[in-house]
Amino acid sequence: MAGQDSPSARIDARIAGLGDWRGEVLARMRSLIHEADPEVVEAVKWVKPTNPSGVPTWEHAGIICTGEVYKAYVKLSFAQGAALADPAGLFNAGFGGGTRRAIDIREGETVDAAAFKTLIRSAVAFNLTKPKPKRP
Repeated sequence: MAGQDSPSARIDARIAGLGDWRGEVLARMRSLIHEADPEVVEAVKWVKPTNPSGVPTWEHAGIICTGEVYKAYVKLSFAQGAALADPAGLFNAGFGGGTRRAIDIREGETVDAAAFKTLIRSAVAFNLTKPKPKRP
């Protein structure tokens, strides 16, 4: 895909459409994801009538994380977060599930950039260790 319909363009539009601190946070975290993994692929998933802009997703050998926007916070959900070491304690949500972990960022909060990039790289490394599905 290219142009206005590409996932990156759709994420750009989503960020611009927010027009507040949530867009700034999502843009910053997106930039850190790209810095941590220049090979990351952007996608937009789970488009539906109640969420027509879908959910920004960053992938490398599988989903690394998603960027959901709510009224009071931006949520970065790591698909395999429970399997990742988090020595900086960035995960602050999603502990009820067995696989995912999340970082909720509220207005005025910041996330340690170096620790976040380390977490992104760990998620990529984890994805690269997963066996690839066999094709018939």
